[in-house]
Amino acid sequence: MTAVVEPPTVESTVHKDLGRIRSALLEAELAGRPADRYLAAYLAALRTAALVLAIRARPAQTAGRPRNAWQVLAEVAPELGEWAGFFASIEGKREAVRAGATTIVSARQADDLVRDAEAFLAVVERAIGRRSAGAADRTWAAGAGVNRS
Repeated sequence: MTAVVEPPTVESTVHKDLGRIRSALLEAELAGRPADRYLAAYLAALRTAALVLAIRARPAQTAGRPRNAWQVLAEVAPELGEWAGFFASIEGKREAVRAGATTIVSARQADDLVRDAEAFLAVVERAIGRRSAGAADRTWAAGAGVNRS
């Protein structure tokens, strides 16, 4: 008798994605070097955006010419537009750090980005009906005006 393998449910996929996001945030919090914290926090934010896109984007919105995830996020979830704009605004710095310019990120900037990524995740978790431990009091607008690039 052959076992029937059920396709993953949306719930299980969301659960796995949230676990990957939280792992990236934990990595960011534990990283010793500011550049490593910065990169891990940005990755967590990018994974959070990918989760929203997986839930809300239609294939037509992600097909065609290559586009930045932050651009698509702003289109698919306009209520997250300020967050998308914020993370898009620091993408150049993230690319520079990835390329080896590790001294351009201070410890404060790295710590701020970790907090921003956590706040962004909390907003998204609330939007999809989940609660984020430790970040439950943040609002959709938590990212407004935090452009710390």
